Order: sequence, then C-alpha cells, then structure tokens
Amino acid sequence: MSAAAARNRQILLVEKPAGKLGHEHFRLVEGEIPAPADGQLLVKVLIVSLDAANRAWMQAATYRSEISAGAVMAGGALAEVIESRAPGFAPGDLVFADAGWQEYAVIDAGAATRYPRAEPLTHLISLYAIPGLTAWTGLLKVGRPRAGETVAVSAAAGSVGSLVGQIAKIHGCRVVGVAGGREKCEWLERELGFDAAVDYRAADFHRALKAATPGGVDIYFDNVGGDVLEAMLFRMNLGGRIVCCGAVSQYDTASPRGVRGVPGLIVVRRLRMEGFIVSDFDAERETAIADLRRWVAEGRLKVQEDILHGVEQLPGALIGLLAGENRGKRMVIVAQPATPAG
Repeated sequence: MSAAAARNRQILLVEKPAGKLGHEHFRLVEGEIPAPADGQLLVKVLIVSLDAANRAWMQAATYRSEISAGAVMAGGALAEVIESRAPGFAPGDLVFADAGWQEYAVIDAGAATRYPRAEPLTHLISLYAIPGLTAWTGLLKVGRPRAGETVAVSAAAGSVGSLVGQIAKIHGCRVVGVAGGREKCEWLERELGFDAAVDYRAADFHRALKAATPGGVDIYFDNVGGDVLEAMLFRMNLGGRIVCCGAVSQYDTASPRGVRGVPGLIVVRRLRMEGFIVSDFDAERETAIADLRRWVAEGRLKVQEDILHGVEQLPGALIGLLAGENRGKRMVIVAQPATPAG
C-alpha cells in the first residue's frame, strides 16, 4: 500500500446523545490501517450510506447491536476489497457491508455481500441496496397493493419513500405522499408523478390530508411514526394495511411518544399493521433487483440521489438527514475504486 494511504481516517461516536444529535457527538481521528485475519477482508470504503436507522443504533440494540461511545460509527457502505484472506473474494471485488465511518475496514467475509459493478456506482447504494430493496419488499410483499387502491407514504421525498410511491404508481395505485415543506411536495407531484402530496409541517396538515385522501387510505407505508402515523390511522379504510418501516420522528428525541388509535382503530377497522426489515426477504433479492432495473430502463422509475464527498462530511450528513434536508438517497463518497469498471 502506498505511503499516501498509510493512515486510516475514522469518525468516532465519542458520546451517545441524550437528545438531538450534534457535531459534538463525533470526532475525526486517524489510525493505522488494520490487517485482516483468516476469513476476513481488508476493504477500502467507497460510499457510505446515510440512514435514519443510524440514529436508532445509538439508543438501543435493534436488528444490530447498539453502538458504544468511543467506537467507530457504524454504517453500511459499498467497499472495494484490497486484501482477501477468505475464499471466494479477491482484490478488486465490490462488497456491501457494515464497514463503518472510516476509509479502511476489516470485515468478516461472511458479513459481506458481493455486488456486481454498475454505472453509476451510486445506484449500488440507492436503487440496488437497502432503499430500493426496502421499497420493493415493504410495499409488494407486506403491503400487497391492488390496482385502484390508495397508497400513502411518509418521508415521501426520502430514499425509500420516493421509490415506494413510484412503485405503487407502476402497480396502478393512487399515491399520496407526506413530506416536509411545500417544495418537496411540489417535486413529488411534478417529477415523480404522485397524485397528491401533503406538507406535514403546515398548520392545516390534517385538513389537507383529509382532502388528499377523500376515499380513505388502503395502504400506509410508515417511515416516521409519531404524529403522522396517528393522523394516518384515522384515514385508514376497513381492512387497510400499515407497513411499518421506520419511525424517524422518534429517533432524534429524548422523549419518544406513542400514538392515539392503537389498538382501538386497529380493531374497529380490522387493520393489519406489520413491521419488517429488508433481510426478511433475502430470497426475493434477485427478483427485486430485476424489477427495479427494468423499471429504470423503461423510464418508469426515477432515482434521486443526494451525494456529499469526504469522510469528514459524515456527521453533518446524518444530522441533516434527520432534519429532513435530503431529497432522495443521501450518501457520502469517501473514495473512488482503485480498479476501474469493466
């Protein structure tokens, strides 16, 4: 490895936040580049995915272990294999793994998913990774839409929500998005083809939501929890389905809250409320990717990406994501691959 790559810049979570996340909770440090043991890979981190779940990982164990103060901040990343001490992997391979917020990482080969090269490379973080697969599996396998139904989705201008709405349109549904700010709402209607979009920050949110869903809601894809979930419960039709994907409104606060209507409205309206994570549907991955790739090629699915550059941008990128700055999938490009495409 060259002298220029003799150090590894890392972002540490130096203190677990009690309330809102801030820059003071992180520190940029330099360390040695680690060496892989048998069964492990040394990877160069290329693109780090920013996800609302990053904040939840600081609070408690979820589907992964809790992040401890003083540790390298966790995060999924597309990475390039630099050195392999595991069969089936070679230098130059692209993998997706929880490599963390750093320039180099050692990961267990069993925790790495090999990805084919694609152009643009960023689609391996957005369309063909967690956001695209979450949107596809959550809507189609959990929500099970039927043509003519009304599908509502919160955080609709985000990485998952923007895809959920478009996939629902592809399947013949009427789509209503909930997003923060009139500009995002107009973008959803104008650029992504949503039938309506409602600003949850507006003073007349409840009235606007009712006007946008005159026939009620059959499927609600929930990314935020809290007040929006509560409002949507009162719009659900008999036999409706609520797809529970996340609760971003409750992550960055010291006082998370529940919602009215649980379990009362669930019983009265015979609702099905189901949570999932994308790994529940690993067997569907290739089918999902084939669908997503075809819809993009046909011009029926638009991919919106929000890209920053440099490992030092990661704390601000997550803080901004939690504040709703992003439109589409937010990611940070840390480095370019050493092995060119093709």
